[in-house]
Amino acid sequence: MLAALLPLLASAQTPAEVVIKSFAFGPQGITVKAGTKVTWVNKDTEPHTVVSSDNKFASEALDTGDSFSVTFDTAGTYGYFCTLHPHMTGVVTVTP
Repeated sequence: MLAALLPLLASAQTPAEVVIKSFAFGPQGITVKAGTKVTWVNKDTEPHTVVSSDNKFASEALDTGDSFSVTFDTAGTYGYFCTLHPHMTGVVTVTP
């Protein structure tokens, strides 16, 4: 039975996390496989947002401890920024 589950477990994408701290996204650039869920967690003392440059996703203002997640199903490069602090930018690169 376990042997039958191994292919399913191997194909599942491990979630990825981006931490928002000190007015920066860390890591600023992340590469994941298609189907991966990326979660941004605000560990800063100020609110922040996560908004894609092409408006495909957008969070509300995230207070300290809040999180926001997006599952990336399509390969490509997705730039994003904080609308409250536009100098804060990041990139998610999705591979097939």
